[in-house]
Amino acid sequence: MTYRNPAPTVDIIIELIDRPHRPIVLIERHNPPLGWAIPGGFVDYGESVEVAARREALEETSLQVELIEQFHVYSDPSRDPRKHTLSVVFLATTTGEPKAGDDAKGIEIFESWRVPGNLCFDHDKILRDYWRYRHYGIRPRLS
Repeated sequence: MTYRNPAPTVDIIIELIDRPHRPIVLIERHNPPLGWAIPGGFVDYGESVEVAARREALEETSLQVELIEQFHVYSDPSRDPRKHTLSVVFLATTTGEPKAGDDAKGIEIFESWRVPGNLCFDHDKILRDYWRYRHYGIRPRLS
């Protein structure tokens, strides 16, 4: 019998704590699916999710981040059009100037009222949950 399992991924909501309103960093994806995304990627075999989160943040944004907390796990089978993935989402802080790297075509800093509409995957839902948590202290509900 062949088993199929979801692929583990991480997403890192990076807050720039040296700027007013603690804006976040988003990358513009170079590879399909195209659009804006929270920095992140696949967890490598033998790697913890925490190590993967720091590695992906550095590869995609050139920023060393401090992981503050594990925010939530998103696992809807349709969240990634390429295959079934589950994402462990972290909140992280850093300072400095992000630079696009790895598979990022572009990079930009966004306040909550400026987030672009063409977000990839389920990142619109993740960011809605994040802003609700940041502004009102309400965590995402388990489905």
